[in-house]
Amino acid sequence: MADYDIRKISIIACIALVVLRLSIGWQLLYEGLWKLDSQDSASAWTAEPYLKNSQGPLRDYFRSLSGDPNDLRDLDYDTVAARWTRWAEKFKQHYQLDDRQKRVLDEMVRGSKDFRVELEALPEGVELTGSVGKVVTFLPDEKRLIVDGQLHMTPSEKQALLKQVNFNEETDDADAIEDPVKKDFVKKVLYLYQRQASLSYLEKALASLKGDPAWAGSIDEKQKGTIDGKTLGKIQLYRNRLDRYEQKLANAKTDFDQDHLDYDWKEIQTMRAELVGPIRKLESDMKWDAEKLLSTSQLALGPLPQEYTAQRDIDLKTMWGLTIIGGLLIAGFMTRVAALAGAFMLLQFYLAYPPIPGYPQPPGPEHAIVINKTFIEVLVLLAFVFLPSGSWFGIDAIFSGFFKKEPVDDR
Repeated sequence: MADYDIRKISIIACIALVVLRLSIGWQLLYEGLWKLDSQDSASAWTAEPYLKNSQGPLRDYFRSLSGDPNDLRDLDYDTVAARWTRWAEKFKQHYQLDDRQKRVLDEMVRGSKDFRVELEALPEGVELTGSVGKVVTFLPDEKRLIVDGQLHMTPSEKQALLKQVNFNEETDDADAIEDPVKKDFVKKVLYLYQRQASLSYLEKALASLKGDPAWAGSIDEKQKGTIDGKTLGKIQLYRNRLDRYEQKLANAKTDFDQDHLDYDWKEIQTMRAELVGPIRKLESDMKWDAEKLLSTSQLALGPLPQEYTAQRDIDLKTMWGLTIIGGLLIAGFMTRVAALAGAFMLLQFYLAYPPIPGYPQPPGPEHAIVINKTFIEVLVLLAFVFLPSGSWFGIDAIFSGFFKKEPVDDR
């Protein structure tokens, strides 16, 4: 049997390996470019869902990379208020808003300190007392009728004011009032009420996260101090379910336990969507309304750069990593280094959701145990670390020629 020199590789084998390298490089390059291109669309790609649903032995590590794996920051009013306020200031600076635009944006996001209108005098017999007096004030020297922007006038308080001048909003016409003082008063009250009726975005968030008993919970004053005295809101129930899930996950030993945990996790994700969805919808609407304030020249300044968070850092590293590694593999430049870097990156994808017994299967149509397509790509890239494929076809061949030793003539 003839000896076979394993150091010799046929031309066909070299071509096949180069084509395989180019194919993997193209896949990584296109994936990275597609993700980068999506950043300018309404549905920008992010690794957030994949990280937050990570399973396996390294679940906690990969979920922590998102910075907020359970979206609890979106359920804390102080955190939401700080983020939205920070965004509004960056919006002003980026688009160079004028004074009017800044004022409108502040009212839209944070609300006004007060709402005021010019009024010569209060009609005879009108008294600002009780709950009305806490919300509405009149400054005779400045001739201003003022509504507190934080408290807001309620419909009943508006009716109480109008009742003092015998005006019924449902049946009477303000223009038909003969007394000019009363007529002016009624019109200004109706104007102020209309102007202050809509809540700012932060006030809407506050109403949901802290003001709504269904979300924030409530205390029954009759049973205060007893075990059943407090009614848990949806936010606390969500936190409790998360805590119980983590405890059960740590103690899960059988497939039966895991099946029940899968069901629990789906319910928890439904709860998360119901709570976080409205807050994110508010944030999206706020940004959309803010863009309506911009002129054509301001819009030409381009989109506001995204805030650099832990999740944004991961997304950028992933997108650029795929693009650069894929480009290097196609070009055959620094091929061994690119193959090693690609193997390391794909290994992270594999470890975030490994198809190993005892853990949920990764999402998608593939079915595998231990070895899946991602892991096979890792092995292939590791093989290219030890193959000079860039010297066969690529920029590496140019550089390797510079360092090739000339044969020594011993004659």
